[in-house]
Amino acid sequence: MTESLLEIRDLHVHFPINNGLFKKSNASVKAVNGIDISVDKSETIGIVGESGCGKSTLARTIIGLQKPTSGDILFEGESITHYNSKQMRRLREDVQMVFQDPFTSLNPRMKAGDIIAAPLRAYKRITNEEQQVKELMELVGLKPDDYHKLPHEFSGGQRQRIGIARAIALKPKLIICDEPVSALDVSIQAQVINLFEDLQKELNLTYVFIAHDLSVIKHIADKVAVMYLGKMMEVSDGESFYRNAQHPYTNALLSAIPLPDPKKEQSRNQIVLRGELPSPANPPTGCVFHTRCPFATEHCKANIPALESKGEDNHQVACFYPINKKDATPVQ
Repeated sequence: MTESLLEIRDLHVHFPINNGLFKKSNASVKAVNGIDISVDKSETIGIVGESGCGKSTLARTIIGLQKPTSGDILFEGESITHYNSKQMRRLREDVQMVFQDPFTSLNPRMKAGDIIAAPLRAYKRITNEEQQVKELMELVGLKPDDYHKLPHEFSGGQRQRIGIARAIALKPKLIICDEPVSALDVSIQAQVINLFEDLQKELNLTYVFIAHDLSVIKHIADKVAVMYLGKMMEVSDGESFYRNAQHPYTNALLSAIPLPDPKKEQSRNQIVLRGELPSPANPPTGCVFHTRCPFATEHCKANIPALESKGEDNHQVACFYPINKKDATPVQ
């Protein structure tokens, strides 16, 4: 039986909307609105969804950069939700983050070697600094001779490798990857994803890998979780997810993945969702997806579906009418 490294229980993160002279708050943006997930040791969970669904807020809350409104986050069985600054400092030896933008996540005035050495210095892990940093640079595919270069002297992919080297410097157990390849060229994306996989095997890492592209998630994730408007729509192991996606929103995301065969791409039926993503400050009643779902009924508008097992083991869907994409017929 595998052991969970990270557990998230009924997590809510709401941001108050302050109006008027006295900044009274009578509404809030529900960025994360009742999330339950778990991540086993040495596992990669891919969290995917449209921009604005709450993925990055979830990542920032896990690592302690954002305080939750309610709910609980457990790391190795211990609640970290209300850790103070001293406790969070200790936690960050085990939990690190790779940011989305390799251009702004690095200090432009610091040399590559100093950026990578920063966590080693902060936690007094220095034995032979230059040797340690050069070993980390080699581990992520950088040349040790680049030790004294500034960030502007590297390409985007190389800068992201610097960020990855910084993240693994303390040998953490969990790394939060907040869309780490979305700002890179497609060819470079593949190289960086391969690097993440190699490092996971070598260092026994666990990843929470956030992306908006299911084709990226497919190559790295053992388990996939789909978010929409602050809620989980579907959670499944990777094989079951791509073979038998059951939520209408998931099927729409899968249909947007381009096929390498032009003839198959032209002949397939792509699911196009109508309407815009509702405001998280005023989410729809009932199922939050019902305003864009081609299968929604009056029952969906009035009731909130629970994320529960539907058929296969470990395949959970928050939908009253989970579908088979081969025979689904929209409600007229």
